[in-house]
Amino acid sequence: MTEEHRDACDLLCLDLPVAEEIRHRMPSLPELESAATAAKALADPTRLKVAAALAAGGELCVCDLAWVVGQAQNLVSHHLRHLRTAGLAASRRDGRLVMYTLTDRGRALASAVLTPSTADSS
Repeated sequence: MTEEHRDACDLLCLDLPVAEEIRHRMPSLPELESAATAAKALADPTRLKVAAALAAGGELCVCDLAWVVGQAQNLVSHHLRHLRTAGLAASRRDGRLVMYTLTDRGRALASAVLTPSTADSS
């Protein structure tokens, strides 16, 4: 049996009422695109580490985040822009500092992606 045939039914066995019910509850294309963008934002290991640091620290400035993740501030700023664009992080200016925090969506997605042992060892 080829790999292609292992993933397909041998019979057309559509349960139309169930399939239609599920089909009508599916998210819209814009909702799916937004979710995919958010998931892609955490697909980079450095961004995921930044998100884990924000999850652990609450609100942190770029200087602290750079120290925590062991990367240059400009690189961390670049990754924070991605997280902010994806709606996973928010920023606010506090005098000369820019403070970052995860949004509710960012916290939920980071929590779903990071296992407790991963979050503790970051």
